[in-house]
Amino acid sequence: MNRQFSSDRLGQVGIILVGPKYPENIGASARIASNFGISELVVVSEEQFDQERMLKMATHKAAALIREMRVCRTTAEAAAPFQLIVGTTARQGRHRPEDQTPREVMAAIAQQTADNRIGLMFGPESTGLSNEDLDLCQFASTIPTAGFSSINLAQAVAIHCYELYTAVQPHPFATVPKSEFANSFDQEGMYEHIEEALNEITFLQDTNRVYWMRNIRQFLGRVQLKKKEASMIRGICRKLLWHERHPPAPPAPDRPGEEPPRQ
Repeated sequence: MNRQFSSDRLGQVGIILVGPKYPENIGASARIASNFGISELVVVSEEQFDQERMLKMATHKAAALIREMRVCRTTAEAAAPFQLIVGTTARQGRHRPEDQTPREVMAAIAQQTADNRIGLMFGPESTGLSNEDLDLCQFASTIPTAGFSSINLAQAVAIHCYELYTAVQPHPFATVPKSEFANSFDQEGMYEHIEEALNEITFLQDTNRVYWMRNIRQFLGRVQLKKKEASMIRGICRKLLWHERHPPAPPAPDRPGEEPPRQ
């Protein structure tokens, strides 16, 4: 099941495809962009691409990106509206910008997505971006691979969109409101129960009480317990205390004349 999250900060991000060869790759890139809340697609080409082939890969959700995509004749024209552009490349060269991984690049630009239009630029499937294309970019991103370095265009788009999304919203699944976390009152009650239980089973002594309780506080403090989790720990301590204070009764002695139970 898909979980959807707010991605307003990616609304000013655009995907720039320079010289793509296959309409299916354009459609797949549109679908990926839409999945991450990116609402602009720019294609640099003099060709007319088959819209049906693009739409087939884009699916209904991203059809608007295909129908509204901006088509430019030059990379400079495509790049003009963007304040910051990340160029993607697997090629190395003295005259190219310093390469970084997609994660490093996206971490560097994440704070700028709120106030600037960001372009993610991808080159042709066969050759990648030229030096002239990269001259328009402030960052160069290279996907590290083991050995064979060729990655499908849509795959490269997916990796960069994902890294930017998680850089902007580093904890997309953290939907628990702060009110569900244990407050200081809940935590102090829990620590009192823990100390009482550990004292009951003689784990704590007068000489080590402060040391162990401080370590327990530091450990549980890092966990960021929710209210129900702190309550669960208190329940375990109460049960432990009850059993310590109500040991099971010893078995009744055998009555004279009774045969011992058979084994």
